[in-house]
Amino acid sequence: MLEVFNEAGVIETPDVLVAQRLTELAGDGDERVALAVAFVVRGLRGGSVCVDLASVAAQVDRPELPWPDDWLGAVRASPLLASPHVLRERAGLLYLDRYWREEEQVAEDLLAMVEDTGDVATTDVARLFPAGYDEQRAAAELALRQRLTVLTGGPGTGKTTTVARLLALLAGQAEAAGAPPLRIALAAPTGKAAARLHEAVQAQIDQLDAVDRKRISGLRATTMHRLLGSRPDNSSRFKHNRNNRLPHDVIVVDETSMVSLTMMARLLEAVRPEARLLLVGDPDQLASIDAGAVLADMVDGLGGHDDVRIAELKTPHRFGETIGMLAAAIRDGDAERALEVLRAGDEHVEWLELSDPTVELRTVLLPHALALYQAAQVNAVDSALASLDGHRLLCAHRRGPYGVQHWNRQVERWLTEATGEAIWSAWYTGRPILVTANDYGLGLYNGDTGVTVHDGNGLRAVLATSGAPLSLATGRLSDVETMHAMTIHKSQGSQADEVTVLMPPVESRLLTRELFYTAVTRAKAKVRVVGTAEEVRSAIERRAVRATGLASRLRG
Repeated sequence: MLEVFNEAGVIETPDVLVAQRLTELAGDGDERVALAVAFVVRGLRGGSVCVDLASVAAQVDRPELPWPDDWLGAVRASPLLASPHVLRERAGLLYLDRYWREEEQVAEDLLAMVEDTGDVATTDVARLFPAGYDEQRAAAELALRQRLTVLTGGPGTGKTTTVARLLALLAGQAEAAGAPPLRIALAAPTGKAAARLHEAVQAQIDQLDAVDRKRISGLRATTMHRLLGSRPDNSSRFKHNRNNRLPHDVIVVDETSMVSLTMMARLLEAVRPEARLLLVGDPDQLASIDAGAVLADMVDGLGGHDDVRIAELKTPHRFGETIGMLAAAIRDGDAERALEVLRAGDEHVEWLELSDPTVELRTVLLPHALALYQAAQVNAVDSALASLDGHRLLCAHRRGPYGVQHWNRQVERWLTEATGEAIWSAWYTGRPILVTANDYGLGLYNGDTGVTVHDGNGLRAVLATSGAPLSLATGRLSDVETMHAMTIHKSQGSQADEVTVLMPPVESRLLTRELFYTAVTRAKAKVRVVGTAEEVRSAIERRAVRATGLASRLRG
């Protein structure tokens, strides 16, 4: 069976090898069990925490394959489900033991935080949330009554405004009660998202009254890894845990849609029982690269409880109106309305309905690359870094004609033609760079961006951080890649004034509603969609389905 499904391209070699090894160790010769294990591993690679054997055949849609009879029954009889557990089964869902434990722990910890604190709205609510802040005020009043608050909303709906003013409210309450100043933590999954969180919250704090600014001054955002305390000996465990809790009274996590099941488990076990936790994000965006869809599961599962409500912000304020209309149509699965917005077009939305956009994209991409090159040539660091956020080319794939690598090379060829200077190495003047791994020694985080400049003595890499730009010798950076184009997954947690979205072909497995929505909502002022009507329609109609059991556990 493993061979047949592998040759059909349904399962891959790593799935087969894990299945063979585990069944061999357990002494289980039933090939139906081996196939089930292979599908569990396959699911994890795709972001699912578990697999529903009853629906796998329908999802794969290959009826000609020899799908097993009484598949779940065979697995339930396997020694792999006996102690010490390799597999776990719950309500027909099949898990590897680790993920079953993590999902159970996350559900138990979240439900333990579901309680009404009894706090009443203070008179400061009306002052901090005056007329025009109605949705944000309702969300803040809800958060005042709950230890655990899930705050959702699309880009530009005022999530950061709500967070900053809510923190001022809580700090004021603590001061009025004679308690010590609140210990507040701001965190996000990546370095870039943390930097954006810090800047956005600080911008909102700067608009508050002097007394409120003083109460919550000095806040800095960090990555979740750094908040929890990374350990050199273990990549999935941290210094702060159930036996060494975080000291904070209030913890805010932004971009929660990017948080995996494992990372949420590590966070929840480190939160003190009396602390407040505010989880902020957009459940319609792409989920974590790793397994889990925690934010969407919390919205689905906790939303059904009488004693907890999801704080949802619905009205966008950032976008040009048409970007908001396009994002809403994608989110709602309305392909025809999305195509109407694209066809109408205006200064905020442009559609290039092309199968080969090379000529048209040259006129878009080359001016941005040249502006970056010219600023880098004269060591104009601020201008170079600012130009990075002027435009993003977003791709679904890394390789192939629709991929990041192809378009990075294409832009470099255009640069060579325009400047007359050949690019002979990875490092060159005006190279935009993206950090792809955390480096705590250098103070760099996955998602940080920068540019290579010429400072008169040679090339230096200058990176945008939450503080002053960081200048480093290029030889000190290893985990970086060129960023004339970047993947949509990597763009999460960042924004640009103008975004160009290159749609992959219809047959691409990555072409989903969540991918398209995430790409479009990275734009502040303009979004340009490059692709055919068929590709747009296919993206909107295809959902990114992840199998998890967290929502059902939360519903009880």
